[in-house]
Amino acid sequence: MMTEERPTRRIAVARRLEHPAAPPRQPVHREEPRLPVEVLAPKIAAAVSLPRERETPLLPPAVGKRRSSPGLSIPEACRIALDGLRANKLRAFLTMLGIIIGVGAVIIMVALGQGVAGATQAAIAKLGTNMLTIIPQSQQQGGVKQGLGSAETLKLADADYLRQHCPSVSEVSAEYRGNATVKYANQNNRTTVQGGSPEYFDIHNVQLADGRFFTGADVRRRARVAVIGDNVRQELFGDEPAVGKTIKVNDQNFEVIGVAQPQGAVAFRNPDDQITVPVTTAMMRLFGVQYLNSISVEAASKDAMDEAQSEIYDAIAKAHRQRQGDQPDIRIFNQQDLMDSANQQSTFLTMLLAGIAFVSLVVGGIGIMNIMLVSVTERTREIGVRKAIGARRSDILYQFLIEAVTLALVGGIIGILFGVGTSLWMGLAKGSGGLGFPMQLSLPPILLSFGFSALVGVFFGIYPAMKASRLDPILALRHE
Repeated sequence: MMTEERPTRRIAVARRLEHPAAPPRQPVHREEPRLPVEVLAPKIAAAVSLPRERETPLLPPAVGKRRSSPGLSIPEACRIALDGLRANKLRAFLTMLGIIIGVGAVIIMVALGQGVAGATQAAIAKLGTNMLTIIPQSQQQGGVKQGLGSAETLKLADADYLRQHCPSVSEVSAEYRGNATVKYANQNNRTTVQGGSPEYFDIHNVQLADGRFFTGADVRRRARVAVIGDNVRQELFGDEPAVGKTIKVNDQNFEVIGVAQPQGAVAFRNPDDQITVPVTTAMMRLFGVQYLNSISVEAASKDAMDEAQSEIYDAIAKAHRQRQGDQPDIRIFNQQDLMDSANQQSTFLTMLLAGIAFVSLVVGGIGIMNIMLVSVTERTREIGVRKAIGARRSDILYQFLIEAVTLALVGGIIGILFGVGTSLWMGLAKGSGGLGFPMQLSLPPILLSFGFSALVGVFFGIYPAMKASRLDPILALRHE
């Protein structure tokens, strides 16, 4: 067996030496021709799964030398931005919600503040225009200084003296005010009794709903006649006519000769809850005093109020025989000063409310920046593709910036509709389904809030847009 195998092996080795094995084939390297950009662009787009339902590319391809004009027009960028909003409706709405609430809140708060200011000025004007109120200073009793108006220095003669020696004054009303019990049938109320001169009704803009005012003859004879407010009429008489009826004021019979129209409350006073009687009747029949607690004066004009105030100080000083340099024993309150003070307070309140509302606009802008940063991260590969096919940094910057501004502007428009609609609803009377608030819409706050929303979109959209434009196209294409 061993002798037979050895010759066989020798024969096989001899054959291999005679016919050596062919060397392995080496791969042939062929240089493939470079494809133009027009051919590569669709392949790159297919590789990154870019949607291709558009017939035209998002950006023009970069052929040869780059063009100096921007590759993406503003209308095209706006269209792409709106397409992005429509593709993510819920996210876009939630992003705009801060802007909507902010713009709407600014409009509502400013309308409410201006409405309150207008209602306050109208209510003050109802009490009398160009009016000056004279009140005595305080007095001391037992070493204790009493409040303003406690001094018993004003007399009926002072009112007559002002009529004669103050040319800038058109009307004067001597007044005494106190509380009394009023009865009619089974009705018993505690209310305010205002004693005044016949000029009281002109100075305080009181209008008649029924009956007449009392006259100078009623004042001279201390007549027991009364003009009642609308609330007093409702409480005592209900739907019955009040003129001609007899009521008891502090157990004294008074004839109702007139009913005043409703004026509404101002501060702590409500003329609708008072009864007006001749000043002499109030002083001597009801309260038993010989002094006044106020004198109301109407200046000849609005421009003459300062001059009238100076004349009043001089006239009262002479009537009270004060010496040169003595402190006045009266205080004069200017109705215009009261209106200016109320206007300043209302303006401050409006600015405060508007400032709070503008904060919500800033919060909405932060939300826009947050969503835009998320959008940049999600669309990193898309940005890389666009840069690879010729988009410039400015094209990417414009597109993302326009998307942010579009979010802000659409939110601003919806916010205007929301704010105006809510303001109109709040201004409706309660009987008509509204809240009955004194709302006053004006154009400047609407334009200001809309313009501020656009600025918010630019300010908070510039950083995400710059971040998107600075992405490296190679790294962006590798992004998963």
